[in-house]
Amino acid sequence: MTLLLHVLMLFLLSGGLAEVVQNFELECGQFFANGKSPTTFTGSQYRQICQTLNNFHYYATYYDTHNRIPVYSAYKFEGRKKCNRLNKWHTEPQLDDNKAGQNMEFQRISWRFCGFRQALNRDYVNSGYHRGHLAPVYQAQSQSCADATFTLTNAAPQYPSFNSGQWRNEEERLAKDLERQCQHAYIVTGVVPGKTFLGKKMKRVNVPSHFWTAYCCLGHKNRCSRSGGIIGTNDNKSKIRRMTVADLERVLQNLYRTTFRVFK
Repeated sequence: MTLLLHVLMLFLLSGGLAEVVQNFELECGQFFANGKSPTTFTGSQYRQICQTLNNFHYYATYYDTHNRIPVYSAYKFEGRKKCNRLNKWHTEPQLDDNKAGQNMEFQRISWRFCGFRQALNRDYVNSGYHRGHLAPVYQAQSQSCADATFTLTNAAPQYPSFNSGQWRNEEERLAKDLERQCQHAYIVTGVVPGKTFLGKKMKRVNVPSHFWTAYCCLGHKNRCSRSGGIIGTNDNKSKIRRMTVADLERVLQNLYRTTFRVFK
């Protein structure tokens, strides 16, 4: 009995309940090309999230609870829907409370240990950075999906001119290109942790050095018939580079200092 209770406690502490899952290839693999997720890292700080709003999965996020930013979000693109912006941010209650439900929620004061493993709105106040979407509003497949992108587990500190300028332009350009050539594409967007943090004292939320994205249109024999990668530096003079997925993976390997595959 004691052993059973011990195993149960380990399971609860590992984030194994509901939509903070142990294996999001099994739980929400529909957002990955061929059902295979990009590289995951070893370490207890990482969580796999099937992003859920009103009991429906909209995309998947691999989240770093130490840096309090996502590693990447993965989603399907099926054409632009001209959705409205929510401009109100959810959080993931299960990251801080294993007894919480599966849906993202607006922050509640009653949550115990709220913000221990994730960013909160107050982290961004007067920080000089935007909450930069990984899975973007502009590419959402429905209004509900657009609303679901407004969760802080899908955001990282992004330099304002980069977020509203070069990166937004890339999101729009990619969406228009995919609409013309491939309306059913798999996209992964991620960030690379930087050396600075939001907050002078607490240093809670990491400011990424780079934002990146990769896309794949599955064709014959479920192979990428069209694909590409984009990466940009997160600063006021951001340099955007477009490249093949293979070249992007090599760049990410150098930045992450470990082998990294976007599409397997």
